[in-house]
Amino acid sequence: MSEQYHIRCKPGDVGRYVLLPGDPGRCALIAAYFDDARLIAQNREYTTYTGTLDGVPVSATSTGIGGPSTAIAAEELCAIGADTLIRVGTSGAMQNFLRNGDLVIAQAAVRDEGTSGQYIPLSYPAVASLDTVLALQQSAREQGARCYTGIVRSGDALYVDLAPSTIPLNALAGGSSSRMWSEARVLCSDMEAATLFVVSSIRGLRAGTILLVVNAVGDGEIEETNAGQNALDGVIRAAVGSLRALIAADAAALR
Repeated sequence: MSEQYHIRCKPGDVGRYVLLPGDPGRCALIAAYFDDARLIAQNREYTTYTGTLDGVPVSATSTGIGGPSTAIAAEELCAIGADTLIRVGTSGAMQNFLRNGDLVIAQAAVRDEGTSGQYIPLSYPAVASLDTVLALQQSAREQGARCYTGIVRSGDALYVDLAPSTIPLNALAGGSSSRMWSEARVLCSDMEAATLFVVSSIRGLRAGTILLVVNAVGDGEIEETNAGQNALDGVIRAAVGSLRALIAADAAALR
């Protein structure tokens, strides 16, 4: 229960409720919605701010990109008392009806990444906590956001999706795997949700994911404006609102 090696936080530094952006630079954007927010630690890809919402300690900790660093963040946050982890990230659309700026709440994730397989076989599902899904849906509705809930896919290689025609394995397979996931009604892709869900389930944590769609099906790049501060505001507000809902529900359950 000492200071954690990677995130450089110790017991008391973070609240039980933590929002998890990938980009360390987004932690300050999230913390701006907290009361009395302060920078706790910065190390490698991990930046942590802590403040309060409705008088309850809450935090934002960046995970970096991909499953390995996400698993480390989840493990170390769990070790110092966090029990509710919600990823706040970006994603690429896998359905034509999704537009830039839409929000996607992950009900479950395809485990198309390598980290979760180091914990448990692929037959184990990567699913979000029902509490977090409902809280995220409630918050998104209250904001009037265009939001969808369903299955997302987590992978390890971003440019396999952005530039599939350049990937040798796709030539062997006869086409991009993205089409298969699209036909299976997977909504969008990211790189962290599946790992977060599996690690959290194994450690007894509540976990959720809300994603901002930043490129359409077939786009070969991500436009900076699609993932800029203004675009991120909606997904951050939805995530913060979900924490308020969870805080209220948890308090009511203790009465």
